[in-house]
Amino acid sequence: MFKSSRPDHSISHLLPMTSNSNNTTYFGLTIPFLAHLGVVPEYAEGGKSRISLVIQPEFENSFQIAHGGVVMTLLDFAMGAAARSTVNQQLGAMTIDMNVSFLRPSIGKIVVEGSVLKFGKTIHYCEAIVLNEAGEVTAKSSGTFMLRR
Repeated sequence: MFKSSRPDHSISHLLPMTSNSNNTTYFGLTIPFLAHLGVVPEYAEGGKSRISLVIQPEFENSFQIAHGGVVMTLLDFAMGAAARSTVNQQLGAMTIDMNVSFLRPSIGKIVVEGSVLKFGKTIHYCEAIVLNEAGEVTAKSSGTFMLRR
């Protein structure tokens, strides 16, 4: 058997297993990153989707609010899930472009709702919003997605 002469720089043995490392599927897909964060898939059907996440301290920036990258990840996934929900076959959604506006801090439990504005055979135009526990919009996004096998 071939053995590489390169040293093993893997850090996987240093990473702790978390309670969020589970077998959650996200509308038919296994996405370890979302499972690691603890994202809860609520629904994706008819061009609409909804997911939620409780913001943990490790997801916060230096202002003790949700890091923008976490919020953008959720917006991106919610729009892609909405796009995927318009077809009967299992396709992947690839982000072509995405625009995000942050309107107020996201803290506590947040809900992200995605929807399809217009779609063609493979290209979908979507939007998503992030809601805080008071029902206020904390961020909004628009994006273009391509569906493919």
